[in-house]
Amino acid sequence: MQNKLFISFFICLLSVTQFSCVPKNNSKRIIVASFGKVESLDPARVTTLKAFQLLASLGDTLYKINSDGKLVPELALDMPIISDDKLKITINLKENIYFHDGTQFDAKAMKFTIDRFRRIGINNYILGDKINSIETPSKFKLVFNLNKPSSSINALLTSINLTPISPTFYKDYSNKFLNDNFIGTGKYFLKNFSNEKQLIEPNNKYWGLKPKNDGINFIGYENSSSLYGALKSKQVDVLLSNSIEDIQRNDLNLSSKEKKIREGIAPETQITFISLRTNSYPFNNLNIRLALSKSINRNLISKKVSYNLRKPLRNIVPPIFKEINQDLWPEYNPKEARIILEKEGFCNGNKLKFPLTYRSNVPSDKLISLIIQEDIKNNLSDCISIDINGVESTTMYENLSKGVYPAAIYDWTGLYSDPEAYLKPLLSCSQIVENLCEEGESVLSGSFWASKQIENLFNESDSMVGNYRLNNLIKIEKIASESIPYIPLWISSQKAWSQNKISKPIFNGAGIISLSDLELINE
Repeated sequence: MQNKLFISFFICLLSVTQFSCVPKNNSKRIIVASFGKVESLDPARVTTLKAFQLLASLGDTLYKINSDGKLVPELALDMPIISDDKLKITINLKENIYFHDGTQFDAKAMKFTIDRFRRIGINNYILGDKINSIETPSKFKLVFNLNKPSSSINALLTSINLTPISPTFYKDYSNKFLNDNFIGTGKYFLKNFSNEKQLIEPNNKYWGLKPKNDGINFIGYENSSSLYGALKSKQVDVLLSNSIEDIQRNDLNLSSKEKKIREGIAPETQITFISLRTNSYPFNNLNIRLALSKSINRNLISKKVSYNLRKPLRNIVPPIFKEINQDLWPEYNPKEARIILEKEGFCNGNKLKFPLTYRSNVPSDKLISLIIQEDIKNNLSDCISIDINGVESTTMYENLSKGVYPAAIYDWTGLYSDPEAYLKPLLSCSQIVENLCEEGESVLSGSFWASKQIENLFNESDSMVGNYRLNNLIKIEKIASESIPYIPLWISSQKAWSQNKISKPIFNGAGIISLSDLELINE
């Protein structure tokens, strides 16, 4: 442990030295640092939190989730008007709003955006077949004709993937992506774009409250130590990242308590889990999946890896989206795991081979794998042989649907604030053959597990509201928890740290930081 601390200290010291010669930011612009690159700013293509953060400042949505988790109008004039048969949703739009290119925002622009997303959007499954058609009966009135009642459509209208774009500017990109530019209605406009650095400027013609700063320099760093060092050496004003090493997260948390820096915390919405490939040996056997689930010590992982900053999780729907937090998935019990494995013919000289793949560029993933490996060796070494292997995250995501990994660690944050945004991406399937998914989101998740009962419950939930719908969605998770296509590990909140000369970072209810609320403070 002492060697680990020394190495971490040395790396951090090196990072501080690396940035010591960089001129400090003396302008009224704010430098925000984050991990990795931005490959695209096209709302039909973006999938990373970093890109969502940028789009949330460059564009608006019809509705948003406030800090209390409530749906409130943004570009919409008021709340959606739902017909008696629940097949028609009418939305009145605000007037006198313009895109950054001067095009007026209206119902046709919103229709253009949604139709384009339905055609080419990477995440267009979130709309699926919910919408039959979109009408624009007047310039500022939008009407959705649904194929069937859908109680989730309201939450979908908060998705940043549906932030409106200028139909004038994107007319040549109605069927293809525009990655290096963005024209929306937001508080900022894009001044300069590269994969590593994005400059955004205040939109002086913005229809609502103006930004409290003179612009943002959004910079990507390649590793955790560079990020941490840049904040500690005051070369950046704000650090926004869930990808820094947990020992550094802990240090920043302690620094905030000592009032050396400010810390902003979002609601806990990011889940980390192991996806088990259920369409081939050994994880096509439910008993083996159950035994493995009972072999994972979440409390130990949370303590040793995250210093208890991330909470152990036995759900795939974050507690914030439930009325009552119920732990549905199997709990840690190595004794019971041994009994199950012995009944399946393992232990006593025959070991279950457990190949576990983690994302090599996410520091916590490797540590999670090592802790699991160590704990299994301590408790079940004669029953399970665990082999861990790291691959870069992009490679992992590309290969999940190909069935390359028997077990893989990764995380998920819902694309909109609703339980369905966690259940459907992991459990839904459009083509089921004997409880295996051949086409659908379950294939993309790498589990290949499916249930016709769950598909029926998804369909039923769309016509329900309130607690009836919530209970139906919880029933879906309970069914999945009894078949164990995944092993939930922990839940995290997005965090951001700022220098004391900068205001405390503020997150909305969807876990998106409000860049426009960052401001310089006279010390």
